Amino acid sequence: MVNANKHILAVGSIAIDTIETEYNKKTNILGGSAAYFAVSAATISSVKVVGVVGNDYPNEGWNLFKHQNINTENIQVHDGNTFRWGGKYNKDFSSRETLYTELGVFETFSPKINKEDCNASYIFLGNIQPQLQLDVLKQINSPKLIVIDTMNLWIDLHPETLHEVLQLSDVLLINDEEACQLSGFNSPPKAAATLHKYGPKVVVIKQGSKGAFLSTQKNTFSIPVYPLDMVVDPTGAGDTFAGGFIGHLASVNEDDFLGATITGAAFASFSVEDFSPNTLHSRIKSDFQYRQSYISKKVIT
Repeated sequence: MVNANKHILAVGSIAIDTIETEYNKKTNILGGSAAYFAVSAATISSVKVVGVVGNDYPNEGWNLFKHQNINTENIQVHDGNTFRWGGKYNKDFSSRETLYTELGVFETFSPKINKEDCNASYIFLGNIQPQLQLDVLKQINSPKLIVIDTMNLWIDLHPETLHEVLQLSDVLLINDEEACQLSGFNSPPKAAATLHKYGPKVVVIKQGSKGAFLSTQKNTFSIPVYPLDMVVDPTGAGDTFAGGFIGHLASVNEDDFLGATITGAAFASFSVEDFSPNTLHSRIKSDFQYRQSYISKKVIT
């Protein structure tokens, strides 16, 4: 299932989380945007992770990467603590409260990419500080596709640097609130039209339980979610979506953005069914094709 010929280079956070929902509370579990992305993408493609952890990062994390054949040679290990984050979701998961953020070694993270990995075909820039995203792009040689994720904090604090990154990017993955904040429009079609002007040829607006809106400049599509009996933990769903999205482009068809969005939506549906990315890979492989087919039939053009 995995295509190892086209590498994805993914840059993001690697964390240890504490998550509380109405169903359960989990402490000191694996998390971080790069971890969710890598486990997802590794289901169908070859992934190399760029990040940083402290010397307290558990063997469980290293074993997870190893078992999914995720390349960790660009993960730095520094003296200190791994980035830790705690969050508590409300009953219907419509909002969450950040309980604590302890950056640890992530606070001084400076991405350094091995020379042989600077020729990666596909680049995923997780929602880290825009300047770090730029620092990564300065090290990369002519990639086929640059995909960026961002968050409301960076839109507020570093809009000019974010716009520099957008000008260099091919695809923007963003949620509906952030799309509105960045474009000034609540309507996904209007927001996407504005976001295209900033640089990305493809815009995907993630709408949570409403699905996703895909705009390719020429066409637009509304992609639904796969219906679930219960959502356990939505943490990392967006990064899992991104892993499926880019994994599809790298392993199936580099021009099939609709198929990539459908794959991302299917992968994300598995992510919200459990805590942490530990069992994500096996869940996706279990009945991915069924969920992919279901979503495909419900796409609105």
